[in-house]
Amino acid sequence: MIIDDIQQLGNYSCLNPRFKRVAQFLATTDLTTLPVGHHEIEGEDLFVNIMDCAPKGREDARLETHNRMIDIQIPISAPEEHGWIPRCQLPEAPYDEQADISFYDGLAQNYFMVQPGQFTIYFPQDGHAPAITPVPVRKAIFKIKA
Repeated sequence: MIIDDIQQLGNYSCLNPRFKRVAQFLATTDLTTLPVGHHEIEGEDLFVNIMDCAPKGREDARLETHNRMIDIQIPISAPEEHGWIPRCQLPEAPYDEQADISFYDGLAQNYFMVQPGQFTIYFPQDGHAPAITPVPVRKAIFKIKA
């Protein structure tokens, strides 16, 4: 798991070659103008979902993991809290292969705030519970093939 300012995203391109493409996309695209929905950048290997998330507390935020994709999550309209736990500390859970997601009950090990202008990167080994917020929040979730 990584949290940093958007301007620093290019520094992480050594971790996955598509991170550089995400940084280029962010440099030329105003996320506030993208409509809610799925936007392909490099087909199903790299795309962004723009979402409007309803308010929810820690107890309502389900932990999740992905096997094939890396998430880069960016709050657009307001700060949001995220929870994190190492996947190795989570129990076995059903995996939805089509959606590339497993959900887990319980709370995260750590919680932290992510501000607009910052991003988080979640790798397959990261359990995460995003979009914990007292107000609705628009966010971008880049999905990158691991």
